[in-house]
Amino acid sequence: MNNDLHDAPFDLIFDRATVIDGTGAPSYVADVAISGDRIGMIGDLSDRAAVRRVDAKGLILSPGFIDVHTHQDNALLVGPEMAPSVSQGITTIVTGNCGISLAPLVRDTVPAPLDLLVSGTSGPFIFSTFAAYLDAVRSASPAVNAAPLVGHSTLRVAVMEDVTQPATDAEIEAMKALLDECMRAGAIGMSSGLFYPPARGSKADEVVALLEVVSAYGGVYTTHMRDEADAIMDSLDESFNTARSADVPLIISHHKCMGQRNFGRSVDTLARIDAAAEEQSIALDAYPYVAGSSSLLHDLAAKSSSTQITWSTPYPDLAGRTVTDIAAEWGISEDAAIDRLKPGGAIYHMMSQEDLDRIISHPKCMIGSDGLPHDKMPHPRLWGTFPRVLGHFCRERGLFPLEDIVRRMTQLPAQEYGLVDRGTLRVGAFADLVLFDADRVGDRATYDDPATPADGIEMVVVNGQQVGGTRRSGRVLTRQG
Repeated sequence: MNNDLHDAPFDLIFDRATVIDGTGAPSYVADVAISGDRIGMIGDLSDRAAVRRVDAKGLILSPGFIDVHTHQDNALLVGPEMAPSVSQGITTIVTGNCGISLAPLVRDTVPAPLDLLVSGTSGPFIFSTFAAYLDAVRSASPAVNAAPLVGHSTLRVAVMEDVTQPATDAEIEAMKALLDECMRAGAIGMSSGLFYPPARGSKADEVVALLEVVSAYGGVYTTHMRDEADAIMDSLDESFNTARSADVPLIISHHKCMGQRNFGRSVDTLARIDAAAEEQSIALDAYPYVAGSSSLLHDLAAKSSSTQITWSTPYPDLAGRTVTDIAAEWGISEDAAIDRLKPGGAIYHMMSQEDLDRIISHPKCMIGSDGLPHDKMPHPRLWGTFPRVLGHFCRERGLFPLEDIVRRMTQLPAQEYGLVDRGTLRVGAFADLVLFDADRVGDRATYDDPATPADGIEMVVVNGQQVGGTRRSGRVLTRQG
């Protein structure tokens, strides 16, 4: 053995950590060393030198969490410290979900829900190419890694005169050319938001034509389906068919059954997903709340038992109030109040706990915060998602073993999104790590006080460097075939 090499100090050693490696295997106690941006050694390292040692006895050391569903495309640029993510133990985020990405598009004003990416900030859509956007993210040096999707609705808004209509052949070709540039620049795939107005007019053959570009580059397809309520089964079938036609892996975004008359249908939807997964690659994600959040839309409010305003351009001071209370104060109907409050965003209470429990326990269900960082009163999922799953659902309610949910927060998303050497704690993997207290971890963000950091996250390491505050070491993770 080369004694000089053996004696060279590691950059950091976690002493006596309880290691959960992300594979689903049982935990074990070991020392874990970091060298540069990689995990250098695991075992008894009591005789090895280190620039810094951390006493991790009694704490869990796992791969950093991968948030597969975010809308933080612009937050990476305007708030690169990424406090809502880092405070949860998240080390990698997937951006560009629900058909909306910050690029490729140059526009001062955009239709909902694209406005969710920039609402409340000074940043318009200014990136005509995906490469330019990724360069901007690299220059911002965010605290977490970013794996970017390109949004189908963004492509439509970029090339179409009227996004309420089906795309013409010429418009599809123009979108394909833009998408090709995005994939060459390193986008990991394409997302769609077929539920939202900018994409409702699209036909299946348009989506398939675009996904064929994604397929040629080895990318993935994520979808906010056309309907998550009464027509959810038809929407699942549409998703399966388009992905299968283009030969791309499919991920169902924030799976849910909206509206009281659809409560309980997750039994059937998960069975349909399992059956389709016998023939093609399918996964799903969910957030751990029975309320969702999006643009302020009549059809979502109609399915909700309560609608709370998160932001409103004409009435910014009403963020946090319910539509019911605002309408009563104004002496008008709730529909009229919504029209007066637009453009805006809202939280919608429209799901059942039983469906959520069933979905979030599914072995192919990953975790995504779906947080909206620019809302004045955001949904608490922006700050609380991952600790809530670990604390409330895992520790307090025992819905699944800790090793399993860590797997579905780490290795599973790394596999589904093609994030090479991420998501597992092993020698040679990138040192994206979170140290947390399993007995104490939990969310503290609420609907009334949403920007409250979680408990129990002790330390976060991204690419071998501890992050937090001004310390940032995230990278852009591009498609790797």
